Amino acid sequence: MPSHLKIDVFTDVVCPWCLVGSVRLDKAVDRLPQGIDVTILNHPFYLDPTTPEEGVDNDEVLRAKYGRDPRELYERVEQEAAKSGIVLDLSAQPRRYPTAKAHTLTRLALPYGTQHPLANAIAEAYFLDHLQINDDNVLADLAERHGFDRGEAMDAINDPVQLVETERLANAAAAQGIRGVPFFVFNQKYALSGAQPEDVFIEAIERTLAEDDPDVERA
Repeated sequence: MPSHLKIDVFTDVVCPWCLVGSVRLDKAVDRLPQGIDVTILNHPFYLDPTTPEEGVDNDEVLRAKYGRDPRELYERVEQEAAKSGIVLDLSAQPRRYPTAKAHTLTRLALPYGTQHPLANAIAEAYFLDHLQINDDNVLADLAERHGFDRGEAMDAINDPVQLVETERLANAAAAQGIRGVPFFVFNQKYALSGAQPEDVFIEAIERTLAEDDPDVERA
């Protein structure tokens, strides 16, 4: 019987550390030996649930929150991203947009088996292609590449019932004690917070698998 690893991932697609953390998680999973069945489930979390539809200026938000030059904050993330092969220029995406539609689309991609790749694609569209990821057409373009019919995707991201459910789940994550993202839970046993180095992900995965199967081959 192959060992099974379930990873619950809490991220927001406008969080740069989430992009870095997701890439590092994927690299760690790719290093696992054969025979380990991995399921990655993405869950919604709102970095700022009050973000208006037109978005907010990232520089203004960061200056108000930290009282520092945003460039200093950007450089730290960009340097960490570069360590994982991500060419990131945060100044090229000046606005932060609401993410309810993006999270709803990601949540509904589960039956297609494309949930995690779609979440990554939306984050990359925002940070690397500098797109407006609350725009219906941008999201529909991405959805079509991940199993959705375009009309189905359009309906999903404008369905009040689905948007309310996404908000409920995001609020539930915060109520469970998750205060920041990225946040990862392995087999509902161990949690890891932040965009940790790849080796830290490997260590957490190995520790989780060892409890279920002491004979699991180490990566």
